[in-house]
Amino acid sequence: MLSFELRVNGNIYRVENVEPRLLLADTLRDVLGLTGTHLGCEHGVCGACTVLVDGMPVRSCLMLAIQAQGHEVTTVEGLAPDEERLSLLQQAFWEEHGLQCGFCTPGILTTMTWFLQQNPAPTRAEVREALSGNICRCTGYQNIVTAVERAAERLRETAKVANGAENDGHW
Repeated sequence: MLSFELRVNGNIYRVENVEPRLLLADTLRDVLGLTGTHLGCEHGVCGACTVLVDGMPVRSCLMLAIQAQGHEVTTVEGLAPDEERLSLLQQAFWEEHGLQCGFCTPGILTTMTWFLQQNPAPTRAEVREALSGNICRCTGYQNIVTAVERAAERLRETAKVANGAENDGHW
């Protein structure tokens, strides 16, 4: 049995007496109670379990929890700047109806958060390519793509208003 600390969404959690083979996804959901991360295929194919580890998208169903020790994990719960506001990307998803059942949404939001940090002015084709690792069975992707485009536009506007200052990190 293992005991270790995880830094998730800026908070440090002590994980006590867990099996060495415990996956990050199961730790987030069952041990820490952060149920926004969803388990779909459990083979790293669908993208529903995607979280950010040190800012990079990772399939949490393929990563052991102990491997996240010493790294910053961000789940969908950590994307919003605070409890009162959504991130620009989350707000765009809400406005553009970028979800239906919502099962895939946390993985898409974390993936697209990283993507927009890398490419703040994507083409529609680039957005579709970036989404290719996240399976959604409900939406047909059109509203998701539109939401990402809207978020990208707002991010660029925010950057202009800030006169070159960096975004607060809440894409």
